[in-house]
Amino acid sequence: MILRRQTRKIHVGNVAVGGGSPVCVQSMTNTDTRDVAATVAQIERLQDVGCEIIRVAVLDTEAAVALRRIRDQILIPLIADIHFDYRLAVAAMENGAQGIRINPGNLGGPEKLSRVVAAAKAHKVPIRVGVNSGSIEKDLLKEHGYPSPENPAALIESALRNVRLLEEHGFEEIKISIKSSDTLTTISGYQQLSRLTDYPLHLGVTEAGGLIAGTVKSSVALGILLYQGIGDTFRISLTRDPVEEIRVGFELLRSLKIRERGPELISCPTCGRTQIDLFSIADEVERYVQTMKKPLKIAVMGCVVNGPGEAREADIGIAGGNGVGIIFKKGELYKKVKEVDLLETFLAELKKMESEESI
Repeated sequence: MILRRQTRKIHVGNVAVGGGSPVCVQSMTNTDTRDVAATVAQIERLQDVGCEIIRVAVLDTEAAVALRRIRDQILIPLIADIHFDYRLAVAAMENGAQGIRINPGNLGGPEKLSRVVAAAKAHKVPIRVGVNSGSIEKDLLKEHGYPSPENPAALIESALRNVRLLEEHGFEEIKISIKSSDTLTTISGYQQLSRLTDYPLHLGVTEAGGLIAGTVKSSVALGILLYQGIGDTFRISLTRDPVEEIRVGFELLRSLKIRERGPELISCPTCGRTQIDLFSIADEVERYVQTMKKPLKIAVMGCVVNGPGEAREADIGIAGGNGVGIIFKKGELYKKVKEVDLLETFLAELKKMESEESI
């Protein structure tokens, strides 16, 4: 059983973070925030697969002003990602940002930071202190060296220093992240940081890579931390469509039995007995079930001989043979169809089960 680390509770819009709240899965758009239609369209796709908080880049005043129109059209809390310009942070909050991600030390000094904090208090907006291993202050690098698994001190001290800047202004609605592109440094850093503060922590491996490398690195680092009860929100950072980040994120939570959203999909790795195009069928089924919310167990198997038996506990599944396929439920034959009709018939059955389960 996983025992969650106890943290303070804050709210990002209507989503509770920390304090025993469910671990939250986030992502970030890769559209031009000034393009409201494209950004909203991407966020809607992310909402459909379960994204619970979304972050957007705010590069200039036009992007900050666009936040109001974006927020008015989406269903999940909106976070503004700000670097260096305190005026953008203030403008973002004035235009509806429900959270901001900044590095307080690079906003230009105490006076400018005080204006950001005043706006955050006025609009009831929490602040994520986000530190990456590539943006640590030079004096801390000189003192501690570049962050490593054996010595992540510079990363930790940078975060805590920036937290203190906010606390000095009487602000404590804070979430912290310390990201490295190195898996072991990420693990070590968060483990040590979790012993030094009770602010909620946002987990992530920065610049993790594409679908395969990014999924592996993020799952290893975040899986270990989440298993140890560390982490209140997280993002799986992939050089990929951000929808993939959410898919990986919820599978990670499911594998640790922390949270379950929608169906669990099991499929065989294929072998010489496979006589249908299982890869494309599995891809289509996987894509479809991301939008389902009911906790069904779905199987996609390549062999009509062993498939149903191997997936006996599945609520529903398919298995293929030479030009034919079967749909089975709880390991028992339910319907036999031509291979060409198998996918369409199966998706129709899934839609029907989702509807039945909702009644």
